[in-house]
Amino acid sequence: MPATIPGRVAPPRHDMSVVLVTGSYDHEIRFWEAWSGICSRTLTRTGESGQVNRLAISPDKRLLAAAIHKKVNIYEINSTSSDPVATFEGHTMNVTSVSFHSEGKWLVTGSEDGTIRIWDLRNTHPHRTYDNGSPVNDVCIHPNQGELISCDQAGSIKQWDLTDNICSHELTPAGDVPIRSVTIASDGSCLVAGNNKGQCYVWRMNDENSGLPRFQAVTRFQAHNKYLTRCLLSPDVRYLATCSADTTVKIWAISPNFEFRHDKVLVGHQRWVWDCAFSADSAYVVTASSDHTARLWEMASGETVRQYNGHHKAAVCCALHDGAG
Repeated sequence: MPATIPGRVAPPRHDMSVVLVTGSYDHEIRFWEAWSGICSRTLTRTGESGQVNRLAISPDKRLLAAAIHKKVNIYEINSTSSDPVATFEGHTMNVTSVSFHSEGKWLVTGSEDGTIRIWDLRNTHPHRTYDNGSPVNDVCIHPNQGELISCDQAGSIKQWDLTDNICSHELTPAGDVPIRSVTIASDGSCLVAGNNKGQCYVWRMNDENSGLPRFQAVTRFQAHNKYLTRCLLSPDVRYLATCSADTTVKIWAISPNFEFRHDKVLVGHQRWVWDCAFSADSAYVVTASSDHTARLWEMASGETVRQYNGHHKAAVCCALHDGAG
């Protein structure tokens, strides 16, 4: 990717190899040309109710999963139609999380109804349902594709074993303080969780056969003094991004032994920052905010290099896929 601005890391491509999407309380889903900032397509969902809560792009860049109130709509990314190609229904409250399997065979959802569901993309009925017991705030898939990590309003972090269909581990790092977000390193080496009080907790994830604890507590730190909305490890596992009600995104540099050092603050949003997504090379991060905008930030400088304007209400979720399809 050739750099378009001298001295800067090459930006995300602005051709069809980049998929950048935002969702908003205005009920719209918008596709953007990442580098020009032009909105290339809008899904208006005429006649449908419910806000967009989370977005996920399939590994092959063919499908977009949108968690909309109690359901998940699946859209074809290269289509001009605003109609979903499939809809997954079954949750009885807000769907708060959605993620694709690494080969795009299935996706997992978490909901305020206290359940986690796995959906086979060839069938609109849930393939499996796990009872979490309390409202689920986030779910992510372990890189080994055989485990899920969830977090909830009761303050628990749970590992779900997809082979044995059980909750195999449970962590409660701060008692009953709700855990808002969880993120797993791309190499499976560590887990980070953030809670409603702005605190982050870090565990080294050991192999089941190592003789060491599966989750080995490493450190904890105060990331924000206000509500934390999202934490996300970069693909190269060198940085952690944390989003907050304090209008900022903080970037934390990670050492090989999992020490987290405050690196910089991304300042520019005017209201809560709800979500973020890294570029494949970890050189850029996209954020979505209640100020109706999304922003593209250069990690090296901490500067905004593009702002995406067009939503009429809070932009609460974003998804970026600029890697190999």
